[in-house]
Amino acid sequence: MKNAHGKVIKYGDNVDTDVIIPARYLNSSDPAELASHCMEDIDKDFHSKMKAGDIMVATKNFGCGSSREHAPIAIKASGIACVIAETFARIFYRNAINIGLPIIECKEASERIEVGDDVEIDFDTGIIRNNTKKEEYKGQPFPEFMQKIIDSEGLINYINKK
Repeated sequence: MKNAHGKVIKYGDNVDTDVIIPARYLNSSDPAELASHCMEDIDKDFHSKMKAGDIMVATKNFGCGSSREHAPIAIKASGIACVIAETFARIFYRNAINIGLPIIECKEASERIEVGDDVEIDFDTGIIRNNTKKEEYKGQPFPEFMQKIIDSEGLINYINKK
């Protein structure tokens, strides 16, 4: 898997799928359309402050709520390279892997990393480097088969390659 490196955009606890991509936009399955509305109900400035490759950090229970795949698709299509959180809602976790969005659970990183920090993630080891604070945190690396799914840009592409 490729490593990720970017600036941090940060959110708190219980960021649910309805604020990641509001229900009024679920009539579209176009990733670019979904990305254009990503986070708009919780962060009106999301698109103006984020750049492709940035890292999204949250605290507990990220992706709770509805079980729609639209939420991780919107995040990935917006250009976010990875989401780090203390915990993820299980269905969001699975949907993220299925569509090829890298996510890492790491309590220490979710607590210590702040908005604007420069962060690098080594997906093979699970090491998260906060270059701004000169700190490292140990996240849970993905098993090899999950890395292959993410590298393939999602489960369907992974299966089609086999």
